[in-house]
Amino acid sequence: MVRMVRDRAISPVELVEAHLRQIEARNPALNAFVSVFAERARAEAREREAAIGRGEALGLLHGVPLTVKDSFDIAGQATAAGSRFREGHRAASDAAAVARLRAEGAILLGRTNTPEMLASYETDNFVTGRTNNPWDLERTPGGSSGGEAAAIAAFCSPGGIASDGGGSIRVPAHFCGIAGLKPTPGRIPSTGHYPALGYPGGLTTVVGPMARSARDLRLLFSALASFDSQDPFSVPVPLAVPPAATSQPARIGVWEQFYQIPVHAAIRATMRKAAGMLAGLGLAVDDFQPAGLERAPNVWGFLFAQWPQIATRKMFEGREEELHWTLRESLAQEQPTAEQALLNLAARDRMRASLLRQMENVAAILMPVCGVPAFAHRQRKWEIDGKSIGLFQAMMPAVLANVLGLPAVAVPIALSEEGLPVGVQLVGRPYEDERLLDLAVRLEEARGPWTGPLEGEFGAIVKPLADARGSEGPQ
Repeated sequence: MVRMVRDRAISPVELVEAHLRQIEARNPALNAFVSVFAERARAEAREREAAIGRGEALGLLHGVPLTVKDSFDIAGQATAAGSRFREGHRAASDAAAVARLRAEGAILLGRTNTPEMLASYETDNFVTGRTNNPWDLERTPGGSSGGEAAAIAAFCSPGGIASDGGGSIRVPAHFCGIAGLKPTPGRIPSTGHYPALGYPGGLTTVVGPMARSARDLRLLFSALASFDSQDPFSVPVPLAVPPAATSQPARIGVWEQFYQIPVHAAIRATMRKAAGMLAGLGLAVDDFQPAGLERAPNVWGFLFAQWPQIATRKMFEGREEELHWTLRESLAQEQPTAEQALLNLAARDRMRASLLRQMENVAAILMPVCGVPAFAHRQRKWEIDGKSIGLFQAMMPAVLANVLGLPAVAVPIALSEEGLPVGVQLVGRPYEDERLLDLAVRLEEARGPWTGPLEGEFGAIVKPLADARGSEGPQ
């Protein structure tokens, strides 16, 4: 789309109108959007088109419509984060990531749905209701970025920004058959995100892009990565050029499941398929099961949910019955102590140092995103290989990158027997996000073309426009 706009094969106005028609057609069944900025997007599109006519310098995303998870501030608007407790809120300024998109010429199409306070792997709340998976409306698109994932998978949006505290980008990407990046903490500024991502939230949660391809993630990351003095985790790391291929191939470690926790048969088959694709690229691919990380999910649970709940409970004190079930579910934990906080932080540091020692010659770990494909709304138990596992166990592969502060990218690879998308994730070393994205792009190219649910590729939406324009239109 960026190339099409720059080449004047299609205009920003036409792109916005095409997406607005798709939203009108698909969103009633999906409920992916909190709000759609139709008139504002049209006005911005006309401005972007006029800028092209004036010969102005164009940003990386000039004229491309994108969406924003409803946890990012947009000046003058409410950031609800799926909660009635946010009624009356109005943002004074754009979140840093939203400002970066605007600075690069993107057009905001709308806000996408989340669970209340982003606290669930399902996207449902009392404000805008439940979001459905575009591959199967009886299943969840995941959470907390489920609205963003569903909108992108259904071609209502080509991409956007979200956040990931325990797989909240990668799990919805896997469930909906799109790509998602959880970057290294500090690479993309989180200022203006709600809940705020200072301490302790920023230890596990980061801002990242979602799109239909890893190639698009790489473009969005280039636009978003920057230093922000207002973000306590932000780091001034310049964009890097991925290392060129050499005679010494990168080593990829394959970790098929998190220790003794089984994964769905479709997950295991897809992992082996992806490993074969990477080996076919000339990469050194072998089994890899790091030692000493068995408690990582428990430490994540403390840092992400149990520790911050002191402040969360005070916020809702006396009104707990008004909370949505997705949030009540996450608050059902014991009150933490200062000693527990210190012990868990120390355990986290030891595990991180240990894993990075074991990854000195491993460019990335190929892992499941989680143990199951998209599940039915409210499902919490699965029988796999004769074992019963719950949601916490199913999500153990997702939370590892969060608790240890590592970059991770999810890429769709195959379909299950039920016709559901199945992705894998590549987990890298800190601040090697660009190298990780390069590996994801290569894996995607080895996989071949990928289409979405019930629709062809985005060309199916713009083809009528191309036909109307004749031979100058996109092919």
